[in-house]
Amino acid sequence: MLSGFKEFIMKGNVLDLAVAVIMGAAFGAVVDALVKNVLMPAISVLVGQPNFDNFLAVGPIKFGVLLTAIVNFILIAASIYFVIIVPMNHMIARRNRKLGIKDEEAGEKVDPQIALLTEIRDSLKARQD
Repeated sequence: MLSGFKEFIMKGNVLDLAVAVIMGAAFGAVVDALVKNVLMPAISVLVGQPNFDNFLAVGPIKFGVLLTAIVNFILIAASIYFVIIVPMNHMIARRNRKLGIKDEEAGEKVDPQIALLTEIRDSLKARQD
């Protein structure tokens, strides 16, 4: 039983997942700092408030808190897209050009077993016709 547990823990995908969770938490702190200390203060210069928490407050119902959360979400999504995704896509495209990989080759590779089964199916169809 313990050897099975050891084998499970030592699998690459478990270790990769653990590293991804740790890196995600660390990167989350960076994105959070960017939004709270750079982007939201820039918005507060335009709007005049550091957040929208008191905006549209009707008694105990505070729609502004929801608005602040939505703005934070949009800022986080935009930050990740423009700081991580766009540069990474450019780096991948540049690497693919250097290696001579065309766009259709860079996509999902077809599993060889699926390709073989597709060929067999097409061959059987051709024989029937």
